[in-house]
Amino acid sequence: RGSDELLSGSVLNSPNSNMSSMVVTANGNDNKKFKSDDKMDGAPSRVLHIRKLPGEVTETEVIALGLPFGKVTNILMLKGKNQAFLELATEEAAITMVNYYSAVTPHLRNQPIYIQYSNHKELKTDNTLNQRAQAVLQAVTAVQATNAPISGTAVSESAVTPAQSPVLRIIIDNMYYPVTLDVLHQIFSKFGAVLKIITFTKNNQFQALLQFGDPVNAQQAKQALDGQNIYNACCTLRIDFSKLVNLNVKYNNDKSRDYTRPDLPSGDGQPTLDPAIAAAFAKETSLLAVPGALSPLAIPNAAAAAAAAAAGRVGMPGVAAGGNTVLLVSNLNEEMVTPQSLFTLFGVYGDVQRVKILYNKKDSALIQMADGNQSQLAMSHLNGQKMYGKIIRVTLSKHQTVQLPREGLDDQGLTKDFGNSPLHRFKKPGSKNFQNIFPPSATLHLSNIPPSVAEEDLRTLFANTGGTVKAFKFFQDHKMALLQMSTVEEAIQALIDLHNYNLGESHHLRVSFSKSTI
Repeated sequence: RGSDELLSGSVLNSPNSNMSSMVVTANGNDNKKFKSDDKMDGAPSRVLHIRKLPGEVTETEVIALGLPFGKVTNILMLKGKNQAFLELATEEAAITMVNYYSAVTPHLRNQPIYIQYSNHKELKTDNTLNQRAQAVLQAVTAVQATNAPISGTAVSESAVTPAQSPVLRIIIDNMYYPVTLDVLHQIFSKFGAVLKIITFTKNNQFQALLQFGDPVNAQQAKQALDGQNIYNACCTLRIDFSKLVNLNVKYNNDKSRDYTRPDLPSGDGQPTLDPAIAAAFAKETSLLAVPGALSPLAIPNAAAAAAAAAAGRVGMPGVAAGGNTVLLVSNLNEEMVTPQSLFTLFGVYGDVQRVKILYNKKDSALIQMADGNQSQLAMSHLNGQKMYGKIIRVTLSKHQTVQLPREGLDDQGLTKDFGNSPLHRFKKPGSKNFQNIFPPSATLHLSNIPPSVAEEDLRTLFANTGGTVKAFKFFQDHKMALLQMSTVEEAIQALIDLHNYNLGESHHLRVSFSKSTI
C-alpha cells in the first residue's frame, strides 16, 4: 500500500479538545476538519505542530528535526496539508527544540518551516495504519541508541549506554590555521543541534566547550571526530566529555555563543563577528556540508583563510584573505630590530621570503610570507606580543609584494631577500614542523642538541639572552629538551637570538615555542 494510505486513520488524543475520537486521514477531505488550532504562544507540550513542509518531505527528515533534542516517540504526517505532528519523550526536550528553532529557522529541502507547540498533549496513532511512520521511527531510534542492536523490531533498551554529558571539551592540537567558533559549529552541528559554545586558551592551547541538545549527539560527535584533522595534516581534534552538563553563556561574540539566545549582548569591547566575514565564511564553509566529507574534515583553503580572517578579525572588505602574503608590522623597537630578527620570529609561523624595514619609519616593517595562510597565522599569533620591550602590531598590508632595492642602491641593509634561505621551516610538504606550531609561550622546545652539550651549557646560553631560566628537562634521547624562561617576552628574545645557534659538531640548535609546561 502507498504511504498515504498507511498514514490514513490516525487518531489524535487531546485532553482539551473534542477531537479525541476523530480520525485524521493524512490525505483526504477530513483534513479540512483538522483545524490548525495550534498557536505560536500556546502552552508548552511535548507534541509539536510543524507547518509549511515541502510536499515530498519524508518521515525521516521530520524526525531528524527532533532527534538532537531528545527521543522522538511518535510522528503523524498530514501529507495533503504539508504539516506534521512530532511527539518528543519529554516536555523539556520540546521546549529546548522550540527555543532553538525560534532562534535558528529550520529548513527542510531549502525551504523554511515553522514549529510551534500543539494543543495536543500526546499523539495517539493507530499503529497498524501508521506502520511506515512507526517503522521509520523505530529504525531511527535504534540508530540513535548509539547503534544498539535491534532484536526483532523492538530496540533492546538495555543495550543503550548510560547517558554522558551533552557537553564536550575540545582541545585543538597542531593549530596551523586558526580555528574559529563558527568552524566548530559547522563541524559539530552535523551530529545534532549545537546549543552553546565557549572558546578559550588554556596552557597555550585553543580549547572549547560545546553543548549539544542531547548527550547521544555528543557521544556520536566524539566517536566520529576524536583524533580527526579539521584541515589537512593539522588542527587535530582531541575530544572528551566535560564534567559540566550545562554551559552558562553571557555574551554572543567570537569567543562564546548561545544559539538559543540571539538576544544576548556582545560584551564589553568584544567585537561581534564582522558581518562581512561571517557572510563570506558561511558561503565558504557551506562546502563542508557534504555527507561523508568528514575525514579529514577537508575545509577548502578559501574557508581556512576566511576562518583565519575571522580569528584575526580582519575587517578588510574586498581583500581576499587567502591571497595577502604581505604583513605590516609596526611599533617595533627601531634601535634593536633587524631584518634577520624579524625573519627568525616570523619564520616560526611560515617561510619568510623578504623583509623591509621602512626607511622613513624605522619602527615599521613589511614582511612577505610564502602564502596567505602563513601570513594569517603569523598575524594571529604575533599581533600584540612583545619584541625588544615593545608590543608589536601585525596587520595585513595592502602591498602584494615587498620590492627589493634597485641594483647598486644602498638601503643600509634595511631590505633583505630570504627567498633561498636554508632556514625555512615549512619548505618540505607534510613536514613535522606543520604539526608543531604553537602560540608564543614561555616554554621553548629545543632540538638538534649534540651529545657533548650538557644541561648547564644550555641554561647558561639561554640566561645570556637577558632572561631567567626557570626550568629545564631533557627528552630521553638527549637530542631534544624543554626549557622554560620566566616570561613569554624572554622566550621570544631567546628564540630570536638562539634559533640556528652553532653548538659545534656541525649541530645548529633549533628553537620553537612549546605547548607543554615543565
